[in-house]
Amino acid sequence: MASLLEIRDLRIRFGLAEAVRGVSLRLDEGEVLGLVGESGSGKSATALAIMGLLGAAARVAGAILWRRAEDDGVLKDPPMVDLLRQPAEALRRLRGREIAMIFQEPMTALNPVMSIGRQVAEGAEAHFPSWTGREAKRKALAALEAVSIPEAARRYGDYPHQFSGGQRQRILIAMALINRPRLLIADEPTTALDVTVQAQVLELLRDLQQKHGLAMLFISHDLAVVGQVASRVAVMRDGLIVEEGPSSRLLTTPEHAYTRSLLAAVPTLRTNRSLPLARVPTAETA
Repeated sequence: MASLLEIRDLRIRFGLAEAVRGVSLRLDEGEVLGLVGESGSGKSATALAIMGLLGAAARVAGAILWRRAEDDGVLKDPPMVDLLRQPAEALRRLRGREIAMIFQEPMTALNPVMSIGRQVAEGAEAHFPSWTGREAKRKALAALEAVSIPEAARRYGDYPHQFSGGQRQRILIAMALINRPRLLIADEPTTALDVTVQAQVLELLRDLQQKHGLAMLFISHDLAVVGQVASRVAVMRDGLIVEEGPSSRLLTTPEHAYTRSLLAAVPTLRTNRSLPLARVPTAETA
């Protein structure tokens, strides 16, 4: 299968701090890749580099190669372009149309003074300015219905505070998918959700990914969550990929000590609650 995205020796520095230290990853068309690690490991910085959203303070080196969409089955020349070396206007055309992102914290990611319908429709209007307001609204309603927002037409003009945390996460998913992107980056999409709502959101993402055949980079600190959606997993620590492989293998017989410690730190029904939970060792003690 052709690769959709190739990250080669990505390095990201903020001042004297090197957040990402030579990351290389490949994501094929239609594949779900899980990126796992502790807070501060460089996961979100990697995702923001793909989107071109790191800001002027970041110093980025390496390459992020993106496969260009074909024209009526004809491969473009060159087939791959380096996103780190594209002009701002080219990245703006890609963001939200071919590459979309679900950001962290559904409770704060939405604009509190704009109706949810307008926020979803805004993404379509930005990339298809020839559409009328009625066409954009029709697309937005279809996106909201696709993520199972109840009575989407009636609630189109409601505001974020009128929705639960799980519903807000569904609205963010609708915003990301309204233009049918080729790659969806889901950055901690189940953060701050209870386990029941978390399971519903994961099932929704699985169904949408399979229905539309889109590739997904699923970022989380939770190996168990990633194992439910990703076919392949990369484990990140201190700006480096320490282990990568099929989720079925990596979650059962991990090779790296850090991956083993992450799995051991997750409590199960068999965990002895009279003992302290296992700890993930620091870099100094690993």
